[in-house]
Amino acid sequence: MRACCEREINTFMKKAVVLLSGGLDSIIAVKLMIEQGVEVVALHFTTPFCQCNNHKKGCGSSAQKIAEEFKVEIKTINNAEEFFKILKRPKHGFGSHMNPCIDCRILMLKTTKEYMEKIGASFVVTGEVLGQRPMSQHSEALDLIERKSGLKGLILRPLSAKWFEETIPEKEGWVDRNKLLSIKGRGRREQMNLADSYGIKDYPCPAGGCLLTDVHFSTRLKDLMKHSELSINEALLLKAGRHFRLDEKTKLIVGRNDNDNQVITSLSKEGDMIIDMSDCPGPVGLLRGNLSDENIDLACRITGRYADPVRNLEVPGLTNIIEDNVGKQQISNGADPSKDKSGLVAAELKISGNNKKVSVKPMTDEETRPYII
Repeated sequence: MRACCEREINTFMKKAVVLLSGGLDSIIAVKLMIEQGVEVVALHFTTPFCQCNNHKKGCGSSAQKIAEEFKVEIKTINNAEEFFKILKRPKHGFGSHMNPCIDCRILMLKTTKEYMEKIGASFVVTGEVLGQRPMSQHSEALDLIERKSGLKGLILRPLSAKWFEETIPEKEGWVDRNKLLSIKGRGRREQMNLADSYGIKDYPCPAGGCLLTDVHFSTRLKDLMKHSELSINEALLLKAGRHFRLDEKTKLIVGRNDNDNQVITSLSKEGDMIIDMSDCPGPVGLLRGNLSDENIDLACRITGRYADPVRNLEVPGLTNIIEDNVGKQQISNGADPSKDKSGLVAAELKISGNNKKVSVKPMTDEETRPYII
């Protein structure tokens, strides 16, 4: 009778929270648990620092798609504000750039533990692979993360399970250790072969996509944190366009393409100035900070540098719009394209705003270089 009760308890307890980023490893982890009859509840964390979110087939979209395909419940959590606090001073330091991987993982798993207890699940499953990430996925770091998150023995990593000691789910028989894997290292061939065997296709970022590991993005982030408070709006803007520091309080962002232009415009807020070269092929510029005449002039010259002037063609009366918190101000410009000594095509812009006119010439690469972040 006692054994029967224990089997009933074990059956009831076979409910797990699986961290589903939408990347290949986490997708395989979900599949492995489903195959073992585990009741899966997926948990997806969003962050402004995932480069996959720039794409329609990014991790967030993939997580939802996989949850629907595998018929599992999914919950999405945005803990950006808590993560911003960690970025200021991570207890366990940064990786190669601005990536506080260990602190990030601890925060994520603490939140997961709370959710696990709330829904009556018994353990947590992740797609982590031993040795795949240099900072957070070696044995010592994984053990530290488990202890600090309060989940010691309750985190099952099915892709690398046979490299670790048995977890509580394995000891209790909630999962069959013999059906778990022994993947190790940074290679992805085994996972991709598994994806083929499961019929899993069109998965994003098989090698990860955190922008905090990118040197150029980290440089932008450091500049932002030095000069202003980090917010979701500011973090999202870091992912778009070219960035320029005009002074301690003022920043210019210039779109690289139509998508950037749309993102920059959508993220503008009260007090910002949008420079839109709407009647001439070119970028959108967002000026944030001290909107002095000097900075407006400088911003227009930099933005004009990335416009597409028409060679040997007069383009009179082109219209730009500058929008600020006061309202819309018209900027009229006439372009007389000419080549400067560097061989670049330059267009003169005549700008009127606040009842005064100035004439500016687009900057050259050399002139813009000191302002680039």
